[in-house]
Amino acid sequence: MADPTRVRMVLLLREEELSVAELQEILAMPQSNISAQLAKLKSGGLVMDRRSGKNKLYSLMPVEKRAADAREEFLNVVELAGAEMPERKRDQTALKVVRRKRANVAQAYFDALAGKFGRHYIPGRSWKGLAETLIHLLPPMVIADLGAGEGTLSQLLAQHAEKVIAVDNAPNMVAYGADLARQHGFTNLEFRLGDLEEPPIDDSTVDLALFSQALHHAGQPERALKAAYRIVKPGGRLVVLDLLKHNFEKARELYADVWLGFSEVDLQEMIESAGFKNVETKVVHREQNSPHFQTVLALAEKA
Repeated sequence: MADPTRVRMVLLLREEELSVAELQEILAMPQSNISAQLAKLKSGGLVMDRRSGKNKLYSLMPVEKRAADAREEFLNVVELAGAEMPERKRDQTALKVVRRKRANVAQAYFDALAGKFGRHYIPGRSWKGLAETLIHLLPPMVIADLGAGEGTLSQLLAQHAEKVIAVDNAPNMVAYGADLARQHGFTNLEFRLGDLEEPPIDDSTVDLALFSQALHHAGQPERALKAAYRIVKPGGRLVVLDLLKHNFEKARELYADVWLGFSEVDLQEMIESAGFKNVETKVVHREQNSPHFQTVLALAEKA
């Protein structure tokens, strides 16, 4: 147990039976490193594995009753060692993400169905029709669309919202969106010029703060999320729709992206640090064409 990685592994396997792929995701290490460390733990009698379909699942080796107290004392010492590691907190957050992915196994079935949606013509069925239906099911609320651009989503939301405040830092975008809102007769849609990290909205005045493909344009996304926490009412919600972390460097030049997306773990950590609770993240889309951008959805609440 002198190796820090093995300490982290034992503490994770103490809480959950995990595959190599899941440990790789949590620890952010190559598969070869994970497998080598697991082999050492297995040869030392600390870890066992079992076959589950195509995967091997690893867990702590069970012990006889007479050795249970000694095992627990040993694990408590390992826990103390883990508490001194800066990676331990991140491991716990990453484990939450892995558990949540397991709980959404059924999503794969629906993803398969969703992949066929729109490939074949069926009269009257469209994504726009579904979006309009779902928006009209929302209760009337005050919504802050942060980084709204010209306000396409803001206009959809304004159809049923009590009020939508669209914030963007580009004067031309704000002017264009405001003019479009007037043309379409939206009296409950207000455009405001302002920054994501300091939106011109009073404290605790909105029911929902929304970042739709906007957070990766923020210089300091943590600050933007803290600002969202400030403006949301107690009991209100946060929605972040953004790119999953990628390596397409040209995005900085082509789309003025500051960040190349966010991992689910990073997003969850930032949202929790901002003060939000009950954070959920999920990858909801993967583009067919290169560079195969993926979209991650994060939901959270202000207690």
